[in-house]
Amino acid sequence: MDFALPEDLVAYLAELDAFIDAEIKPLQAKDDNERFFDHRREHARTDWDNQGLPRPEWEALLGEARKLADDAGHYRYAWPKEMGGKGGSNLAMAVIREHLAAKGLGLHNDLQNEHSIVGNNPFILMFKEFATPEQFERYGEQVKSGAIRTGFGLTEPNHGSDATFMETRAVPEEKDGVAGWRINGEKMWTTGMHTASHCMVFARTSGADGDAAGITVFLVAADAPGVKIEEYLWTFNMPTDHPRVSFTDVWVPDEAIWGVVGRGLGLGQSFVHQNRIRQAASSLGAAVFCIEESVRYARTRKPFGKPLSDNQAIQWPLVELSTQCEMLRLLIRKTAWEMDRLPHKEVERQISDKVSMCNYWGNRLVCEAADRAMQVHGGIGYSRHKPFEHIYRHHRRYRITEGSEEIQMRKVAAFLFGYMGPRKAEFAGL
Repeated sequence: MDFALPEDLVAYLAELDAFIDAEIKPLQAKDDNERFFDHRREHARTDWDNQGLPRPEWEALLGEARKLADDAGHYRYAWPKEMGGKGGSNLAMAVIREHLAAKGLGLHNDLQNEHSIVGNNPFILMFKEFATPEQFERYGEQVKSGAIRTGFGLTEPNHGSDATFMETRAVPEEKDGVAGWRINGEKMWTTGMHTASHCMVFARTSGADGDAAGITVFLVAADAPGVKIEEYLWTFNMPTDHPRVSFTDVWVPDEAIWGVVGRGLGLGQSFVHQNRIRQAASSLGAAVFCIEESVRYARTRKPFGKPLSDNQAIQWPLVELSTQCEMLRLLIRKTAWEMDRLPHKEVERQISDKVSMCNYWGNRLVCEAADRAMQVHGGIGYSRHKPFEHIYRHHRRYRITEGSEEIQMRKVAAFLFGYMGPRKAEFAGL
């Protein structure tokens, strides 16, 4: 058993560090771009008078950084080779995501909107795995070029974790001699719709509420008649790009179907499993950052004439957090390694519980680490002149999104007690 990272991955981390130093840090320092990362960050990023959306200059800066990364061959690292990427593994992405997040806030990796010089785009692999040959032929080049940018329309105002009870419906309807579907419903937290070209709309096309089968995914143009952004939801961490979107008598042709009719839930599972393991790694990295900053501060701050770090009341909470980080790192890397050894669609059936363990614990851990960092730093830790409040407010979101921690614990329990997963046969006779 060898826990050493592959030499090529270690070398790639060094390459990324050099790229950040040479290209990204100078861009961040240019023209007061630091306002997006220092104590002014929330105001600098948010257009308060335009529904709380991201300011155009903020998104332009992110776009400039991504282009630099793309030109250098980093941004599409995780994409399949046949789609212009380097085929980066789940293990490599977990290591990279932790490494970048552990550097703290910066233009190299800003988790508030999933920006990174090494892109996290689970849509790409989902497209490769689930698109039919005809769909790949029709949409492949647009997906690779970025001409198709999608929102993810699964959650609804009345249904989140209980996605199989969604109220959005699509019924067959021919229009001008063309076979198609008419969609009615609402979606919630459809992130990125202010710049999306399309929305992946999950709708029930057959079956009863609660059935896993009978849900179909449609690729709906964002400007199609009947698509309306009703409101942008202001959140704990601003700006927002999370709207509630209504679909009223939206007609799409058969070719808008993504994957296979009635089997759309598998696409959703593909999306969240990639996101969950990478988010867990990012949360781990951010937790490590909070711990390390607290250790440094405690060694240099000298109340009552001695270093703050001399006090066990300071040491022990950080010891416990550091211990949890070490254990979580091993679980994340083992799980990512197992994901790489399984066919993509088998991850849900075989190790979905391990992915959930990594995610819910990582997201909880980073919130605890950020909170402890505030406490160790005292008043300055509570201020926006330190990044801990931002880290806390951002990562608190992930204890709800990508599947709430309660839902993920429910998944773990289902595997543990044999209601689903590999142990189901073992308990079948009980």
